[in-house]
Amino acid sequence: MKLSRLLLFTLLSFGSIPTTALWAQGGDQILDGIGETGLIARYVFDGDVKDWSRNNLHGTTVESKVKFENDAQFGKVLSLTAGSNAYVTIPGSVFANEESLSISGWIYLLSDQRNQHFFDFGKNTKTHFFVAPTGSKEKSNLQTEITTIGEKYKTDGPVLETNKWVHLVVVIDIPSKSLNTYVNGVLTRTTKIAKLKLDQLFDSNTAKNNVLNIGKSISPEDPYLKAKLHDFRIYRVPLTEKQIGKIYHNSLKSEAEEEEPEQPTGDLPKYPTGTPQLYNQYLTGISDIKVQTVVGDLPRLPGTLKGIYANGIEGPEVKVIWPEPTDNISVLKAGQYTVTGIVSGTDLKPKAVVKVQATKAAAPPELKLKAFELDEVTLSSDSHGHDTKFIENREKFIKTLAVTNPDSFLYMFRNAFGQKQPENAEALGVWDTQDTKLRGHATGHYLTAIAQAYASTGYDNALHEDFAKKMNYLVDTLYDLAQLSGKPQTAGGVSVSDPTAVPFGPGKTAYDSDLSTEGIRTDYWNWGKGFISAYPPDQFIMLEKGANYGGQKTQIWAPYYTLHKILAGLLDVYEVSGNEKALEISKGMGDWVYARMKKLPNETLISMWNRYIAGEFGGMNEVMARLYRITNEKQYLEVAQLFDNIKVFYGDAKHSNGLAKNVDTFRGLHANQHIPQIVGALEMYHDSKTPEYYHIADNFWYKTTNDYMYSIGGVAGASNPANAECFISQPSTIYENGFSAGGQNETCATYNMLKLTSGLFLYDQRAEYMDYYERGLYNHILASVAENTPANTYHVPLRPGSIKQFGNPKMDGFTCCNGTALESSTKLQNSIYFKSIDNQSLYVNLYVPSTVKWKEKNVTIEQTTSFPNEDHTQLTIKGEGKFDLNVRVPHWATKGFFVKINGKEVKVKAVPGSYLTLNRKWKDGDKIELRMPFQFHLDPVMDQQNIASLFYGPVLLAAQETEPLKEWRKITLDAKDLSKSIKGDPEKLEFVVDGIQFKPFYNTYGRHSVYLDVTLK
Repeated sequence: MKLSRLLLFTLLSFGSIPTTALWAQGGDQILDGIGETGLIARYVFDGDVKDWSRNNLHGTTVESKVKFENDAQFGKVLSLTAGSNAYVTIPGSVFANEESLSISGWIYLLSDQRNQHFFDFGKNTKTHFFVAPTGSKEKSNLQTEITTIGEKYKTDGPVLETNKWVHLVVVIDIPSKSLNTYVNGVLTRTTKIAKLKLDQLFDSNTAKNNVLNIGKSISPEDPYLKAKLHDFRIYRVPLTEKQIGKIYHNSLKSEAEEEEPEQPTGDLPKYPTGTPQLYNQYLTGISDIKVQTVVGDLPRLPGTLKGIYANGIEGPEVKVIWPEPTDNISVLKAGQYTVTGIVSGTDLKPKAVVKVQATKAAAPPELKLKAFELDEVTLSSDSHGHDTKFIENREKFIKTLAVTNPDSFLYMFRNAFGQKQPENAEALGVWDTQDTKLRGHATGHYLTAIAQAYASTGYDNALHEDFAKKMNYLVDTLYDLAQLSGKPQTAGGVSVSDPTAVPFGPGKTAYDSDLSTEGIRTDYWNWGKGFISAYPPDQFIMLEKGANYGGQKTQIWAPYYTLHKILAGLLDVYEVSGNEKALEISKGMGDWVYARMKKLPNETLISMWNRYIAGEFGGMNEVMARLYRITNEKQYLEVAQLFDNIKVFYGDAKHSNGLAKNVDTFRGLHANQHIPQIVGALEMYHDSKTPEYYHIADNFWYKTTNDYMYSIGGVAGASNPANAECFISQPSTIYENGFSAGGQNETCATYNMLKLTSGLFLYDQRAEYMDYYERGLYNHILASVAENTPANTYHVPLRPGSIKQFGNPKMDGFTCCNGTALESSTKLQNSIYFKSIDNQSLYVNLYVPSTVKWKEKNVTIEQTTSFPNEDHTQLTIKGEGKFDLNVRVPHWATKGFFVKINGKEVKVKAVPGSYLTLNRKWKDGDKIELRMPFQFHLDPVMDQQNIASLFYGPVLLAAQETEPLKEWRKITLDAKDLSKSIKGDPEKLEFVVDGIQFKPFYNTYGRHSVYLDVTLK
């Protein structure tokens, strides 16, 4: 793990060499120990006013006399001189539903004239937030002020010297209700801001209503700032004094140094050892277990064991934390050894006796099931005629997709190839702007979503036809562009068709990722035959040569990640419509990739795929395996294997351990960089039949859902390492190392976890797969969409009194999660039912109002229900035939699972967390009624179990809060029967506990507490 830690904690600081400024971002998202997800924008002012973060919130200079000059301390800096009347404005969308803020920057005052403003942010002079470094009309010392209607908050500080660099930080900490000012890393003053909310200062809905000035007051009467400025940052998290000190000191270091791993900030409550931890306070014993494994494979130890409770308590199975070795040394020989676990909040130490056998591992399962096509399953209203959450979310996305302009999604492709844009074409924003190195990623998601929408809208001919036209237009344009690559611009002209011989861009002496209007290369005739992307091929080549992730033109941003999205979208179009051009584009680019990658040594591939973000390749292994399956051309399977992440999959080049041997090799790594790789491993197993690929996928799934999962089904959100997009540094330590201040549970990571889950279920029909699928689908994916638009979440915050932040309501500016949201919400029906390959069995996995047409059996099954507002469903069979009907008995159905067929009760042995098989020769009109009484249950954090989420059946209930909280919401529940402490309406899924209202998380749009500090009595 030493390599991954070096990657995760490469220092991103600035130096102060007189002749050269070390301003380069390193190869990850950790800037001065703070995860990039906490960073809204960063303006270095090293010659321009561009945003150095990945959010592309570029500034604009006002007045023509703005200039940049060389500075002995920081190199090139912004200079606002006397008489220039120059300043910088930044986009009004910078502040979008933020909870807290931190503003950091360096200032070199050239004048002590009073009432100059370092920055002034707000709506107008009556509602704004500013720092006056030279004081106000009345005072000459540093002044910070927040003014809203009816309220004014101030802090002051020392008198700042002129002609000297000073580091200023202002922190608005809403949960702590404080306004803090720091000078040169030291706190100078704190003021309480009891009633402040940031939506009083900024208009989150209409960006143009916000005035955001750097170097000028909002008031025209105040003087312009006369100063030099450097490295102005805006964070969405309240920085701690330690973090601020690190920013300050790192800026003054003479050279970049290796940084020690950042420790958790520790701002959540710490509990004494003796704090009662839920049911564990009644736990008196837990049985030891025996498990078996084969030589080389670490044993799979169960996440829960049956416990013995006192005082008549019938507690749940006990969560056990087992040690997670980083190698498989303990199982390299046949024999026996003992593993000792711990149970949080107790002194109990259950033991697992492991027998290591010198036999071959059992062969992985064969593919047994297949999914129905999207047009074979339709969503329905509930049994009362109301739209379900599934239909609500689908309609938000389908209707908005229908009015999108495909030319916006083609804009950067035409731009890369130097082609004229159609009239009225407008580029997308966010991660698809001119300078963005990830541009084109949204187009891949869009292709998939349009294909899925086309396949799913048979219920509306106009929509269906519209999506067909969009789909064909997108493919036709991309095909025409791809045909240009590697071919002469004019007949008889020069060109480079060999993908391995791509030269430098015209007039350049190296490959670079400069995509600016002035710097982008558009010499497509030199790019090699078959190339297609929204940027030239340089980023792919730079990755091979060792480039890291970052904002400079010598750095890159996940080129193969973008390519995977594009190719996956093209193959989705091909598979739903048979569009041969989509297949030809995919084959052309597949050939381009194969030509380059087949020449790379193993050491280079290992380096590439373990390079943070830069080497993120999405599911290139998956899409290349799909391409092989479609074409039967072996080079695509060969290149798919070259995307093996050897370090994670196998431990090393010798395949000594890794996930293939059940060794956890992904702790502390970026979650969604790796989950699609695992999905790809399962796809590789499908085509190569190599057992290791299956074991990699299955072992990863088991570990993530047992050791890294939050209650909504998400699996990332680390405070250690300091990156909300990473797995925690040690498994089963979510409380110690999770709950990042920058958010948790990246939505696209859960999208990919669901994709992996359904894929595994097709091989092995373990109910735990679909239990997890239900959890993630209801409590994260459905919960990730805004109330009235298709805006959706990137991270879903789960700390006390949090609020979801939704983005991209008009589908005009995409992050990664905005992209996967298009896909999730246009295929919500895809895993409700599966059928066996031999068409002798049907699996009912989810209880959603819907109809499935089983064409091979000439049978239609209609599911009528108001689940989860009711605890029962009815399946009506139209047609006849003999087949197994397998219905899921959810793990939470501990109060029974009851079956009636045609009104008569059927005695069944239904075990929670399994499938129940109903077998007979079914007749037309047969009705199967299933009832699974809901009950309340708690899902605790494994390493601090008094912190838990409350569920009712499959539905996560969130406490409805009115303000952010510094500590967890406390509730008290009856230990023997939780329902005695809970009042409410089960049909509305609205309840009250200790006077606090609880609603389903998927119906929660205001402040919420998903985790609670629970006392049992």
